[in-house]
Amino acid sequence: MPQYMLSVWHNGDYVVDFSGDDVQRVVAQVDELNASMQRAGAWVFGAGLHPASSATVVRAADGRVSMIDGPFAESKEQMGGFWIIEAADLDVALKLAAEGSKACNRKIEVRPFL
Repeated sequence: MPQYMLSVWHNGDYVVDFSGDDVQRVVAQVDELNASMQRAGAWVFGAGLHPASSATVVRAADGRVSMIDGPFAESKEQMGGFWIIEAADLDVALKLAAEGSKACNRKIEVRPFL
């Protein structure tokens, strides 16, 4: 069955603070969606990510390796989490992405694996 990555996008750097009521509501909605995908056999893996400011970019070139703090892409938007799913086709993946967007109130990008 084809696999897809559903990536969750945030506007700008974000703070992970799970103490607020709104965040707790989103966490509950995402947990419910995860359980639903697991019951349907679509869920392979999913996780939230720390902000892009916590990233390290590793680059190997000309026999040397360099490491630079911070995100690779200079963008106002950044990936904050993802799901790896199995779906019969793109239409099913898009339906699951729509449910993900509703659950976490974020834009979701859908990309098939090669």
